[in-house]
Amino acid sequence: MRLHLHLLSDSTGETLENIAKAALAQYDDVDMQRHFWPMVRSEAHLERILAEISQNPGLVLYTLVNPEIRRTLESRCRAMGLPAVAPLDPVNHALSSLLGQEAKARPGRQHTLDAAYFARVDAIQFTIAHDDGIGAEDWEDSDIVLAGVSRSSKTPTSIYLANRGYKTSNIPIVVESPPPPELFTLKHPLVVGLTTSADRLVQIRRNRLLSLNQQPETAYVDQESVAREIAFARRMFADNGWPVIDVTRRSIEETAAAIIQLCNERTLSKGRDE
Repeated sequence: MRLHLHLLSDSTGETLENIAKAALAQYDDVDMQRHFWPMVRSEAHLERILAEISQNPGLVLYTLVNPEIRRTLESRCRAMGLPAVAPLDPVNHALSSLLGQEAKARPGRQHTLDAAYFARVDAIQFTIAHDDGIGAEDWEDSDIVLAGVSRSSKTPTSIYLANRGYKTSNIPIVVESPPPPELFTLKHPLVVGLTTSADRLVQIRRNRLLSLNQQPETAYVDQESVAREIAFARRMFADNGWPVIDVTRRSIEETAAAIIQLCNERTLSKGRDE
């Protein structure tokens, strides 16, 4: 089934895109054509978009705070017989009722350059500078340290965590080259071991080599060698008492969520001890 999905936002539209992505993930075999309309802040801009919507009718999702632009969009969609949904409205109505105040009608207010924004930028810069075992002298300044064998999703998970404001270092575990001793003396960071199944790791590594036009038949993708690598890393994790997350069937987002939960549990535990 072909679905035209129109996303209208008066800011970057990132929030709306994530909502649409999460909702569409619940449906199979949808031939979806997305029409993305960010920075919609004038009636003239909206008129051009409405012309496109009339040519490609479908579901309209919007995050618009300007009341005049909202009313125009809603009335025109009704006239065309199209559903128009503002997914953040129920949340704002509930918050307004609980807090006893009206929401500030300011487009893109969540993107304000506040302290949290600069903390995220700092975390991203730190994480990029401490990828793949680099900068051992600064690992103590990390919030999170990820350890695992090659291609166990350390780097993408680190970048995702950095976007959530966590300074993250990641360290490869290689049988022939043990990590620097600094890894085993860390006090502040939460050290987490990432592991996966040998079958899955061989598949990922083989695809990686093929994409680089390299010979795919090496010890790097040998089933027994890979299994030994994973076992070596698991023993290291166990010997040091580090929590372990199996990423075999987890997305990057799910892995990051599990790590953040570990961080929160660690913080609560420290609070109780103090």
